[in-house]
Amino acid sequence: MFAEASLSVWGWGSLGVVLFLISFGPFAIFYLAFYVLCFIGGGFVVLLLFGKTHSEKHLERCEHSYLPSTQTAIHKVSEEMKSESKPIKIDRRLTGSNIIDEPLQQVIQFALRDYIQYWYYTLSDDETFLLEIRQTVQNALVEFSTRSKELDWQPYFTTRLVDDFATHLRVFRKAQERLNEREDQKQRDAADELIDSFFEAEVEMERSVCRDVVCTSRKDEEGYLRDLCEVLLYLLLPPGDFHNKNMRYFLREVLARGVLLPLINQLSDPDYINQFIIWMIHDSSCNYEAFLNILKLTDKVFELEAVKDKVLEELQYLRSLDTAGDDINVIKNQINSLNFVKKICETRIQRLKSGKDVDALKLAANFGKLCVIPLEHILVHNIALQFFMDYMQYMGGQAVLFFWLTVEGYRVTAQQQLEVLQSSQRDGQRQSSQTTKGLLRAAALGVYDQYLSEKASPRVQVDDAAVARLAQKLNKEDPTPEIFDEIQRKVYDMMLKDDRYYPKFKHHPLYVRMLAELDMLKEPSFRGSDDGDGESFNGSPTGSINLSLDDLSSGSMDESVQLHAFISDTGVCNDHGKTYALYTITVVRKNSDGSEDTWKTYRRYSDFHDFHMRIIEQFESLAPILKLPGKKTFNNMDREFLEKRKKDLNAYLQLLLNPEILKACPILMPYVYDFLENKAYSRGKGDFARKVPPLIPKSNIDPEHCRVAAQLDDNVDDNIPLRVMLLLMDEVFDLKERNQWLRRNIKNLLQQLIKATHGDTINRKIVDHVDNMTSPEQVADYVKRFRDSYWPNGILAETPPRRETNTRMRTRVAAKTTLLGIMPDELKHIIGADTSRKGILRVFDMFQHQPLNRRLVYVFIEGFLEVLFPQHKFPELFVKLHSRSPRVLKYSKKVRSLQKR
Repeated sequence: MFAEASLSVWGWGSLGVVLFLISFGPFAIFYLAFYVLCFIGGGFVVLLLFGKTHSEKHLERCEHSYLPSTQTAIHKVSEEMKSESKPIKIDRRLTGSNIIDEPLQQVIQFALRDYIQYWYYTLSDDETFLLEIRQTVQNALVEFSTRSKELDWQPYFTTRLVDDFATHLRVFRKAQERLNEREDQKQRDAADELIDSFFEAEVEMERSVCRDVVCTSRKDEEGYLRDLCEVLLYLLLPPGDFHNKNMRYFLREVLARGVLLPLINQLSDPDYINQFIIWMIHDSSCNYEAFLNILKLTDKVFELEAVKDKVLEELQYLRSLDTAGDDINVIKNQINSLNFVKKICETRIQRLKSGKDVDALKLAANFGKLCVIPLEHILVHNIALQFFMDYMQYMGGQAVLFFWLTVEGYRVTAQQQLEVLQSSQRDGQRQSSQTTKGLLRAAALGVYDQYLSEKASPRVQVDDAAVARLAQKLNKEDPTPEIFDEIQRKVYDMMLKDDRYYPKFKHHPLYVRMLAELDMLKEPSFRGSDDGDGESFNGSPTGSINLSLDDLSSGSMDESVQLHAFISDTGVCNDHGKTYALYTITVVRKNSDGSEDTWKTYRRYSDFHDFHMRIIEQFESLAPILKLPGKKTFNNMDREFLEKRKKDLNAYLQLLLNPEILKACPILMPYVYDFLENKAYSRGKGDFARKVPPLIPKSNIDPEHCRVAAQLDDNVDDNIPLRVMLLLMDEVFDLKERNQWLRRNIKNLLQQLIKATHGDTINRKIVDHVDNMTSPEQVADYVKRFRDSYWPNGILAETPPRRETNTRMRTRVAAKTTLLGIMPDELKHIIGADTSRKGILRVFDMFQHQPLNRRLVYVFIEGFLEVLFPQHKFPELFVKLHSRSPRVLKYSKKVRSLQKR
């Protein structure tokens, strides 16, 4: 059925085609196709024309209904381009000081020229972009200048900056101590091991901060500087400029990679630091003795080889000269000197390479060829007495030594009191001799009870018959300055001859250390014979070769600066209804250079009493000797009574300032000087007590695992700069293990180095120096130095090629020699020659590691920003930036694990 239907369809279709061809002809099929195509094309054209028109009308109706009318982007841009640009006016005022603005404008101009213009002009000639960048930079500088003027920079420079440096030095010292504990010599000498140990110590001190990643990775350092610069731009730029990303990123890169990174590279370069040290103290003459000491003390073979190569070069040049007459003698002397230096270098290199280098103290003690210092000189020299005192305490004989020193103080006191009594009697003045003798008797009995009586503990063991004779004299006779002479001689003979004391002290390591501190230790060396390498002493001390024993006793601090004081007037004052007597004290200070300073200070009797109580508390041995005039409740404003008290207080002052008693009690002088300074007296806890940091740190604070300034008393605001300087001295010379006597002598040393004239204090001098450092003239000089360093003669300085290794090593030796050459003799006398050398060389070694120098530079920058922007939480920002160090994460895990136990 289906087949029949299909056949019929095909049949009828074929019939229709045949009829169509017969009717219209064979070309009719082409006409049909053409008509169909025209119909379809016409339909598309109609749809396109009418559809577009209706669509635009519909979109316009929608736009007016929902959106505000705006111009198209092309029209807006074209109109902006056609409009005339307004000229940008540049205000050249930046800081308000013309002497600063002029070089600063030059720096801006040079920076734009060398970092922007050289590529920008290849893209466009339009100056608008350059002017806008300049305006943006100037806006940032104006904001920076405004903030700087609003701040007091004295606390930063006198406290924060010194504390940052001292803390950096403390971390370096701890790192060195850790390396010295290792058995492997190669690890102790490896610079990488020292750097790792340093940053491990930093984590333990800072706990949540470690700058190792920033200081050792160039990529991380650049990222850190970008983050820091972006924060600074946010704080300094106007909001419109900062939110312009192109401008912000551009300025960030220029500031981070074009300014800060090259500056930090230069400041952290050890070779640059060494050259700067030489330049900074170039006025000092070269110290040949210090140069030889450096060659003998260095443990760096490459330094010795660099010096040796230069010596050989000079020898070759001198031998090539053709001279005659007097010149030949000069050249021979130069050749002999160079040969001597060459021999020292060869000897030292040989010993270091062979592993025969040993501690000079141990070698000197083993050979036993030591300078002998008589006991009488040891007892009057500060440094020598310190070591002998430590030895006597170690041997349990401190009572013997203290008795001898106390008797010396009593003799001086008695002589002074009797001289005052005789002088007053010659002048016809009334002064009770019984009172004076009573005071002397009480002092003598106090010495007897403390050291010689049956109840004395510990008791000085001397001849019982001599003690009995002394007791009889004290009971029946008036005391004299010579009353203790017999027993004092016996005690001196005991210390001199008893094998436990002075004879054994001469063979003790403390004696060798004492000689090293006095610069009288002979250094072991090779004789330099051609046939052997036998080790022996060369017979010459390393330091002051001509130092005599008389110089030991005359080089103390007490004789370099002398004080004389007397009460010149007495008056009665009334302050808010309170009446009291006021004593005018005239003080004359004779300086070591022969000049004199005179000033007047005013003290009440209560000030004298408070001062006396502090003296007695600190120096118990002086309690029987020093007697302050007693108080009087009624009629204490009577003129006759005030005159009598004035004389008694004068006698008290003369006793305190007597050179002999100051020698017997060397640390008494700082207390007396503090009391006589021209300033208000603070009772209970005097200025000096606040200036000297306590030997025992605050509770719950380990001084070795905290910043240096953490040892300051937060409740005391005055004299912080000086106290921070003392803490810095502690770190440089590692004085915390020394006794308080030595540390207080350091305070006097600072007084000599920074002389307080016309009654000014050392603290005032430090503050004045900081004011001068931050003055407009000095700031302008800093900007000029920066400009001349980066653009000498107005041309961008090329990166200098790295100097040869031998040249850099010779610069290191020259810098160390310069530092040791300017070391003042007062420092050696107070601290000791060996301690001074080690401290200065420790600071020098700290600057020879570039990652550590970078860390110090970043610490200074961070402290500067924290002070400049105190309200913007920079400390928290730095903790976040530096806490990404793997060492911080490792340390945090270690702390958490310890807390869980």
